[in-house]
Amino acid sequence: MKALAVLSSLLAPAAAVAIDSELSYDGHRVFRVRIADDGSHVQSVIDKLQLTTWQPPSRKGAFADIQVAPRQLEEFHKAMDGQDLTTMHDDLGKSIKREGTFMTYAAGSANDTWFTSYHDYTDHVQWLNDLGAKFSKNAKTVTSGKTLEGNPITGLHIFGSSGGGKKPAVVFHGTVHAREWIASMVVEYMANELITKYGSDKDITAFVDKYDFYMFPIVNVDGFKYTQTTNRMWRKNRQTTKGSNCLGHDINRNWPYKWDGQGASTNPCAEDFKGESEGDAPETKALSQFIQDVKKAQGLKLYIDWHSYSQLFLTRKAARYNPPLLKKVYCHVRLILVLWSIAYGYSCDAKAPNDAEIQSLARGTVDAIFAVHQVRFNSGPICQTIYQASGSSIDFVADVVKGDYSFAAELRDTGRYGFVLPPDQIVPSGEEAFAGVKYLLQNMK
Repeated sequence: MKALAVLSSLLAPAAAVAIDSELSYDGHRVFRVRIADDGSHVQSVIDKLQLTTWQPPSRKGAFADIQVAPRQLEEFHKAMDGQDLTTMHDDLGKSIKREGTFMTYAAGSANDTWFTSYHDYTDHVQWLNDLGAKFSKNAKTVTSGKTLEGNPITGLHIFGSSGGGKKPAVVFHGTVHAREWIASMVVEYMANELITKYGSDKDITAFVDKYDFYMFPIVNVDGFKYTQTTNRMWRKNRQTTKGSNCLGHDINRNWPYKWDGQGASTNPCAEDFKGESEGDAPETKALSQFIQDVKKAQGLKLYIDWHSYSQLFLTRKAARYNPPLLKKVYCHVRLILVLWSIAYGYSCDAKAPNDAEIQSLARGTVDAIFAVHQVRFNSGPICQTIYQASGSSIDFVADVVKGDYSFAAELRDTGRYGFVLPPDQIVPSGEEAFAGVKYLLQNMK
């Protein structure tokens, strides 16, 4: 067995408030396993020990990232004897404690210091309200419905000098999976760039005058709040299922399109449980209705669903773009493989009618991202690049809503930190993501 310990060290900012997490991950370890076969052996170990996966086993040569509790370590190592293992987190509890310290936000400030730390959910809402109030001529807070627990799904609507609701829409969703905190910060970073530089930056002014932007940093509000009070590694919403004690539906396997296909679990305890019926998650109902209403009223030019981690820009069925100079990316933060994805996730064979254009846009996008911090994103079809995923938002937007362009993005990193990305990577993550978005906005037809 090969073992390489990579101990995460996340610096806590000053003037911070510690997260109150009831579920301790002290002594938990996170391992990366290189898949030597079709993934069936690793999956059998995961199922037997009921382990939490950060990245599931998908195909030969890929990686599975697996979280293991102290009491399971001996049995896990025995079952994984002979496998190629590296250690991502030697003590996950320590990593969470360091990452989960929040700078105190002064209501009404809404300045760039926001991006030096992760934040409590109530501060996220306050920040959006403050930004909308500060730039009220070109922005206002909106909601796309309510969650299971009655929390509003709050976003920021940004528009140009002609007023809101008149131009084709750009819609961004973040943190559909609750533990993916970097996604909320990146969506907010881009919203901040659009609204604060409108009128002074030529390109941004042109974008905001041409499109209406609907930016939703946290669409899985209940799950996100749960990660901040109880279980940092929670992924799904907080929905119950008949006949099961396990909670949560995976919102991004629940959209009412190709829901019955392969690429999601029917097990309520699984991380990717698709729900009891298509679109039965209140969040899915609210988000899908909002997008359809926007499309009907304004048209929908671009939709991006922001995730972490893996770091790729995914496409529909097409030739994969293989960037040069890829190395063991978890060893060096400046060489990060990032996934940008374009529908489809439900099928490895379905192909978009405008496939050639989409592939060209994807290649240009990852090159624009690389130019900022030399962080290498990769592009490719969802199903072929990572795994099959049915009932996803980008497939729904592409084929049901008929939005012009539909993507999913996987942000930093590729496994050194995983879901507990240090806060000093918030700004560079936002900078490179926004560079990719600007390329899209400049080159979409």
